[in-house]
Order: sequence, then C-alpha cells, then structure tokens
Amino acid sequence: MPTSLEKRTVHVPDLYEGHVFTTIQDGMAYVKEIGFDEMLERGVRVAHELPRDIVYAGFSLGVLPAQKLAQTRKGAIGTLLFYSCVPTAMFGSPWPAELPVQIHGMEADPYFVDEGDLEAARELLASANQAELFLYPGDQHMFADSSLSSYDADATALLLQRVIGFLRPIR
Repeated sequence: MPTSLEKRTVHVPDLYEGHVFTTIQDGMAYVKEIGFDEMLERGVRVAHELPRDIVYAGFSLGVLPAQKLAQTRKGAIGTLLFYSCVPTAMFGSPWPAELPVQIHGMEADPYFVDEGDLEAARELLASANQAELFLYPGDQHMFADSSLSSYDADATALLLQRVIGFLRPIR
C-alpha cells in the first residue's frame, strides 16, 4: 500500500452521467427526475469494480453512496463526508464502530444544518470510536470548490490540512 498521499489512486464516479448544472437547485431537479434511489445506486454499482480496502469520500449528494458503502460494504478503511451526512439507520445497519470517519460542513450551511445532516453527523459520532466533526464558520454549502462563488479559501485550507492528517496514517 502506498505510504505517501502522492501515490494514492482516486476514483471519481460520475453520478450525474455527464450532466453539468450551474446551481444546486438545477442539480437537485435532475436528481428528483431520475430518483434518489437511482442516484444512490449509481455510486454503489461503481464500487463493485473497486477494491474493498479503500477510503470512501463523498461531497454533498455524493455522501449518500459513500456513506452507504462505508457503512455496509466490508473492507472500508476510512470515510470522508463533505457537506452532508445522513442517519445511519437509513442503510439498515449501525456504523462500524472501528471505521474512522471525518465529517466537514459549515456551521450555518442551510443544507447541512436545517435538513438534519448536522444531527445525523452527531449521531454517527456517538456510535463511532474514531470520528471527527469539523464545523467551519460560514453558511456556504460547497465551500471547498474553487470554481464556485461559495468557495472559502481559509476554510478549504483547514479542511485540506485535516483530510491529509486523516489519510496519512491509513495504509
């Protein structure tokens, strides 16, 4: 297994199958059109082609397949959840207590705070032995994406530092 982050392989499934949206609302309209279950299963299907001993990571809606796979597929070695978290009960099994997880979101992000993700994150933390929740000042959803107006350079720098610290000891 690689010992440096530079040698890691990252797999990024295209859950939107080439569709690109300029707003969260447009992307969510597409998801409603195809169905949340289909979006979740697209991520799960891709995982069948991947090794089992991997770190799952998800951003926003991509958290659903990442969290489901980490929680239910044997062999996960870590989990990174960005801007979202869902109740562990959604996937019919408890969080694996020994599976390390980091959850990142902004403290006033209406999607993260008002839609129950923060509450779900706190529930997950209570059931895991190696879990961290990081709340950043601000109210933006996808704050680490430099192509968006929601980008926050300071929060992103801290997020990257924390993620690298999380990944470094994972073999």
